[in-house]
Amino acid sequence: MIKPSRLGHLVIRVRDLDRSEKFYTQVLGLEVKDRAGDSMVFFRSNPDVDHDLAIMKISSDAPPPEPDRVGLYHFAYELGSIEEIKDAYQVVQDKGVRVAGFGDHGNTKGLYILDPDGIEIELYAEAPECEGTPLQEILTGIAV
Repeated sequence: MIKPSRLGHLVIRVRDLDRSEKFYTQVLGLEVKDRAGDSMVFFRSNPDVDHDLAIMKISSDAPPPEPDRVGLYHFAYELGSIEEIKDAYQVVQDKGVRVAGFGDHGNTKGLYILDPDGIEIELYAEAPECEGTPLQEILTGIAV
């Protein structure tokens, strides 16, 4: 049996490398670690890893992700607190990023967003102090 110690990195395909690089650096705050010519960009979320995400350019007319096909549903980045989720939601609103949903998973809360190609990303944090309140209500002030 193989026993990995952790997920090393994720590579996703994107239609427009420059547009996606701007999203991952200017919205998610990832650092560009390296490049492979004009076909790939490698990012890291913290200095403890070489890279944890890479984007790879494919055709600009490639079909978008489809919810009824086998493949990636979403990937997630952990934030430090519910306050960081609130800050992230404000960035998402300010930058016109599409919100895919709000998640309530016991003592964790997750904000689901879409990158420019429609790839879903969860931004989550442990928030036991908010366990009884839906994240959508916390972020929008609207009771659900």
